[in-house]
Amino acid sequence: MKIIPAIDIIEGKCVRLSQGNYDKKKIYNENPLEVAKSFEGAGLKYLHLVDLDGAKAGKIINWKVLESISTETSLEIDFGGGVKSNDDIALAFNSGTKKITCGTIAVKNPARVIEWLEKYGSDKLILGADVKEKMVAVSGWTEETTLHIENLIHKYMSEGLNHVICTDIATDGMLSGPNLILYKDLLHTFPGIHLIASGGVSRVQDLENLKEAGLDGAILGKAIYEGKITLTELSKM
Repeated sequence: MKIIPAIDIIEGKCVRLSQGNYDKKKIYNENPLEVAKSFEGAGLKYLHLVDLDGAKAGKIINWKVLESISTETSLEIDFGGGVKSNDDIALAFNSGTKKITCGTIAVKNPARVIEWLEKYGSDKLILGADVKEKMVAVSGWTEETTLHIENLIHKYMSEGLNHVICTDIATDGMLSGPNLILYKDLLHTFPGIHLIASGGVSRVQDLENLKEAGLDGAILGKAIYEGKITLTELSKM
């Protein structure tokens, strides 16, 4: 299972939200590159980088942060937040991301995501599914929909996209443990899925539980920043 630390960006700074609430942000570091280098120094190989400004604005805002991290570290980055147009996705790849996480665009403009699948290939795209009680939320979690997570995944798996990051908004940033029931249900329904869990990880045992459940990866952020899980512990895993 991949261990994937997260960096969320607002105004060029490393922040974390609680349950997707922009009014409940906490700044952890004003230099995201410094944070990324600490992950690399601990032997971690992956990074989940989210442009929260971009998610709200509907276009990439913090591409220079992506560029600096991709240039000055060897981390394999998946990037999301504000990737809506052909220009956005080209900018993100040119700035050094290895993969694009398609969240809001996958719900609001599936035709474009399917075009991107044909152009870039399924190994370059990840379906980003942010959910509250299995219902998808978009636009930086500010807009709830009536779309069920299983319907969204089914649609894109039929198009050949089987890498999914599923964020449980209720647990995200709360350090209350991941929603294992949700992830086990999805793995049971879609046995061919490469599922990455996001939200709630607060201790090493949470990571062990996700690994045992068959997750392909686990994203964690606040647990690192709050010292609940140390980089030394992660490097051992």
